Amino acid sequence: MSIKVEVSGPYALFSRPEMKTEHVSYDCMTPSAARGLLESVYWHPGLRWVIDRIYVRAPIRFTNIRRNEVKDTINARTVKAWIAKPKGELYLAASESIQQRAAMVLRDVHYIIEAHFEMTDKSAPGDNPGKFQDIMKRRLTRGQCYSMPYFGTREFPAKFELCQEIPPCPDELLGERDLGWMLLDMDYSDPANITPMFFRARLVDGMMEIPSIHSTEVVK
Repeated sequence: MSIKVEVSGPYALFSRPEMKTEHVSYDCMTPSAARGLLESVYWHPGLRWVIDRIYVRAPIRFTNIRRNEVKDTINARTVKAWIAKPKGELYLAASESIQQRAAMVLRDVHYIIEAHFEMTDKSAPGDNPGKFQDIMKRRLTRGQCYSMPYFGTREFPAKFELCQEIPPCPDELLGERDLGWMLLDMDYSDPANITPMFFRARLVDGMMEIPSIHSTEVVK
């Protein structure tokens, strides 16, 4: 069973992993970001969201901004040492660790996420696809979510609703456009060695087809 969700917002940042210092967004929403957005609306251990297509329904526009970020982190070794022998304070002072970084973000974004879900072995005897489909549609219609959906970073919240009809493709996105290698998702099959998966992203009349994680198009 598939479902279409319409999402939009003033800004989005789907960071390219190859950019280390400054944040640079992909040209459009990544499948992993789309999955995370759907999970923020409805997550259940008995289902797993699979993204099939992403429709870009606004011209691709970038803008540059500067954001305040915390540059330091607390590593696991420090935490373990503090737990074994508490001494002093275990925290980060944002006012002391703050720094400004430039980011190239998308603006005025509008997408249609087409997805389906697969039942998992953690589903209860009473769970079934029809039940989950109805719950998701009801939550979208009512604007309900577990946490506020966002576009790549929590600073950029997303407006979401059930898509009744896919809007037309913007004229400038007609035809085919190669977006290069894009992050598909993370492979969690081996918890000790979580690896990223990539695919060659292409927009055809504003629509990006998402390959299965088992497809030969996917590389790790």
